[in-house]
Amino acid sequence: MDQLAFYSYGLAGIGFVILLLLLMTGWRGRFMGAQLMMAVGGSALWALMAAAQVAFQRPGIELVWAAEVVRNLLWAFFLLHLLKPFASGNPLYTKLLTYIRLASLVLGLVMLIMLVDIPGLNALLQVADADRQFSLTGQLLFAVLGLALVEQLFRNTPIDQRWGIKHLCFGLGAVFVFDFYLYTDAVLFHRLDGSIWSARGFVNLMAIPLIGITASRNPDWSLSIFLSRRMVLHSTTLFSAGLYMLVMALVGYYIKLYGGQWGNVLQIAFLFGAVVVLVALLFSGQFRARTKVFFNKHFFHYRYDYREEWLQVIGLLAAKHGDLPLNERVIWSLAEIVESSGGMLWVRNEKGDFRFRARFNAHQAVEPVVLGSESMIGLMQERRWVINVDELNNDPEVYGDMQLPAWLTDNADVWLIVPLIHADALLGFVVLLQPRAPQSINWENLDLLKTVGMQAASYLALNQAAEALAEARQFEGFNRLSAFVIHDLKNLIAQLSLVAKNAARHKHNPEFIDDAVSTIENSVLKMNRLMAQLKSADITGESRAINLVDELRDVVKAKSSGRPEPTLVTELDVVMVSAEPERLSAVLGHVVQNAQDATPDDGQVSVGLRTAGDQAIVEIRDTGVGMDAEFIKSRLFRPFDSTKGLTGMGIGAYECREVISALGGQVVVESTPGQGTLFRILLPMVAAEGVVSDAVLA
Repeated sequence: MDQLAFYSYGLAGIGFVILLLLLMTGWRGRFMGAQLMMAVGGSALWALMAAAQVAFQRPGIELVWAAEVVRNLLWAFFLLHLLKPFASGNPLYTKLLTYIRLASLVLGLVMLIMLVDIPGLNALLQVADADRQFSLTGQLLFAVLGLALVEQLFRNTPIDQRWGIKHLCFGLGAVFVFDFYLYTDAVLFHRLDGSIWSARGFVNLMAIPLIGITASRNPDWSLSIFLSRRMVLHSTTLFSAGLYMLVMALVGYYIKLYGGQWGNVLQIAFLFGAVVVLVALLFSGQFRARTKVFFNKHFFHYRYDYREEWLQVIGLLAAKHGDLPLNERVIWSLAEIVESSGGMLWVRNEKGDFRFRARFNAHQAVEPVVLGSESMIGLMQERRWVINVDELNNDPEVYGDMQLPAWLTDNADVWLIVPLIHADALLGFVVLLQPRAPQSINWENLDLLKTVGMQAASYLALNQAAEALAEARQFEGFNRLSAFVIHDLKNLIAQLSLVAKNAARHKHNPEFIDDAVSTIENSVLKMNRLMAQLKSADITGESRAINLVDELRDVVKAKSSGRPEPTLVTELDVVMVSAEPERLSAVLGHVVQNAQDATPDDGQVSVGLRTAGDQAIVEIRDTGVGMDAEFIKSRLFRPFDSTKGLTGMGIGAYECREVISALGGQVVVESTPGQGTLFRILLPMVAAEGVVSDAVLA
């Protein structure tokens, strides 16, 4: 029993010392970390003293008990400090924690004072006197206090934050539960059970990894605890294999015991099969890969400062560090994460294949188009995996049946293939080249690469949408301008058709011939100007300062052959505006023509001109059928919406508003059904040189 107790407490002491050294190597000078190290150090001292006392009868048992009291106080103070943030804003809870701290301190001091009378261990295992009974009761109270504090810590921690403290609660909870069991038995039977006492060290030993995991997940408590992933993997594999074989041996023993005459044969066959299964698992690449990911994710600190990494990625993608094209910045942002020397980018086209788009610090020969039917495309689309070419070469079973194209496998510089996922679809992928310095890739690298890949894909998708929108706007502008040109051509065709219609009747009339030639020349001139506007994509034409009064006189004269005949009402002689004469005349003529079309022959159409401030106001008023407010709001300026049936194109009012707006003016319409309509056109006035006159500004 003494030998078992020595190993039990000795291993626990060594474990606490190792944990203490790991905490000390990464301590950042913070109070919480100091408290944790003190509690771990107190546990290490207590366990080593207990082991030495069992083996060498030195130090005395009273010192072992005193060390245990100190250990309990240190853990109680540590847990109370963890509970302190939950008491902020709650005076009653704060007072309760203060009272518990004082009570535990008083209890510990009283126990330390009384421990000077405790005899040796052999006498301790016999019937205890009143002092020893008080000490046992005090240890029982410390166990209850520890359980209560652990329960409060776990209960008050938000669910989304329990990941950081749950292992500590499990470890210390197990220690205090076992202490409660030990001292409850001791108080009831007035003695310490030797078997329970000996097993106590093993219980503390099992709690050490749980405390270490919690410390690693809370860097504010201590320094970064770093253990070799290879060491942990191999040690855990060896330990698991030993545990597996122990369980299999026990099962084999029972097979032999209850297997009758076939017992020996069944035992040998079972153990051999267990060894085969173990070897198959140990040599499975997929099993090793999954085991590595599991331990890296659950037992180690993160490698990156994610705030700095994310700021750097956003800076690169947003072109804050240079004027490289977006495609090259995407490669750069991914390469920087893993210190890759460069890479190449492929982006999906409309056919579902992937076309080579850019390279960054890379000169290798590439395939210009990667078919969407390639197996690596399917793997990245379905599983969103980052393909590690080195891992694929060493452990191909990890990737199943996936095969890389020959041009990738033949290239020794290819390292990682990162998918760019957008809207649950593979938008593209980046091939990264070998890093500047050799390094291992773990789950953290892969997760960050996939996350940055999704962010980069959103930038690429936004850029594609912007390019498509710009192209669509170019077509929209061209189509709109074409509609304006066609609308003007319709009027020119009407004039030429009238000339052709009257040519047979008046071809011998010299005045008609002169008028026809003039009309044709004017039409050709207008068509040439329309073609020039179509090429320049400018609906307003080349603007210059013109006299708006003269333009209105020409428009009224040109429309005087229609009915009702329009009249010009103005007292002004000169009102200068900036516009292309032909375009402005066409717009004003459209409005006058629409007024005539909507007004009966005995009605009135008037064209007025006045000024207000720096604005020239043209008012075209008719006494026609008028329009209701809903029509003006929803249909009047809608392109290709005409009330004239097949004879109209429905862009006259739309063209008027667009041209006037482009000239810096605006169009206001007032109309009443059955009474008529008023088109009010406002244009900014300018001087002859194209600027607002001083008189107007005054």
